[in-house]
Amino acid sequence: MTTETATRREQVLATAADLFATRGFHGVSVAELGAACGISGPALYKHFPSKQAILAEMLVSISEELLAVGRERVTAAPDAKGAVRALVGWHVDFALRRRSLIVVQDRDWESLPDEARERVRALQRAYVDVWAGELRRVHPGLRPDRARAMAHAAFGLINSTPHSALLPEPQMRRLLTEMALGSLGVRRD
Repeated sequence: MTTETATRREQVLATAADLFATRGFHGVSVAELGAACGISGPALYKHFPSKQAILAEMLVSISEELLAVGRERVTAAPDAKGAVRALVGWHVDFALRRRSLIVVQDRDWESLPDEARERVRALQRAYVDVWAGELRRVHPGLRPDRARAMAHAAFGLINSTPHSALLPEPQMRRLLTEMALGSLGVRRD
């Protein structure tokens, strides 16, 4: 794949995320998506076989990124509390930068092809397990199911940003970080 093709694919994915977040997957035609990218609707098929393939790549790739970066942050952390802080920082950053992807996943999940849905679920389970593993190191005796529930609760708080980010970004970042860490029993330091 050439750099130009990769760049066009990235542009299509970013534009589609914004349009799908605003109008829903079914509210955006291929022609409208193409026009928003500065190409014809049929030219999109040069980059993706279908609109569903765009949605699938969008949600699978962001799930892969969340997991990969989450693992990197844990590996680089000095200890379990540092790892939880790093995970929260990463997820807050993602939520503030990529709000449209949160909306798309929440609203258009059912439009995702079955194979992609299963891939996203598997990646998300692995991501939750990264968080749960670090939470169990921070809180000895914490049961795995409770650690996973804590991770999901923190995600819910952080992922509310498309609807609740009413403060300027630096203030929202601090608030989300403090609240998420507090809910997980870890000081900000």
